[in-house]
Amino acid sequence: MITLYGFAISNYYNKIKFALLEKEIAFVEEFVAPSQDEALLKMSPLGKIPFIKTEQGYLSESQAILEFLEDYFPEKSLYPVAAYERAKCRELIQHIELNVELQARRLYGEALFGGTASDETKAEVKAKVEAGLNGLVKLMKLTPYALGDQFSAADVVAWPHLQLVSFATQKVYGQDLVAAHVPGIEAYIHAVESRPHAQVVSKDRAAALAQFFAQTAK
Repeated sequence: MITLYGFAISNYYNKIKFALLEKEIAFVEEFVAPSQDEALLKMSPLGKIPFIKTEQGYLSESQAILEFLEDYFPEKSLYPVAAYERAKCRELIQHIELNVELQARRLYGEALFGGTASDETKAEVKAKVEAGLNGLVKLMKLTPYALGDQFSAADVVAWPHLQLVSFATQKVYGQDLVAAHVPGIEAYIHAVESRPHAQVVSKDRAAALAQFFAQTAK
């Protein structure tokens, strides 16, 4: 039994939760917020979420977790079989996380937590996110999934990340940069969200967000 630690607002948490559901791996969830508490640092070296507990021990960093789940539970594989296609899947994942989501993360303080990003930061982030999205267009097939007609790890990663980037850019710029730069993204999101496990993740994320915003409004 895998224990998944974190909370459903996190796109990285939802990436792992989605993978666990799609691979039909038994797991339980335990709410944990990031912190520098010594007890947490023994499980996640930087106090980050998500992390998991396995029969061998704890494991942090979402991509390491995703690939562990693929290796340890090879049934219902989320990666293509051929070496080149597997590499293309990893390429797309790395591109989204480094060149799109990581760049957009500087907006989350304003979009989600009531902070304010400077005009300089907003301009810099916008340019980098747009460049990342323009590169993403060259990698995604969207027919109907990210890499073609087969659902894969690329979708497990792209779906939660792109949704959050869409939300944050709409909130900060008044424009959804993902929709503006990735033709066909709405049909793609619909294709992923038609999957029952995506609907579970969406429902739980919506409930967690509603609770979070209710608490911050007090």
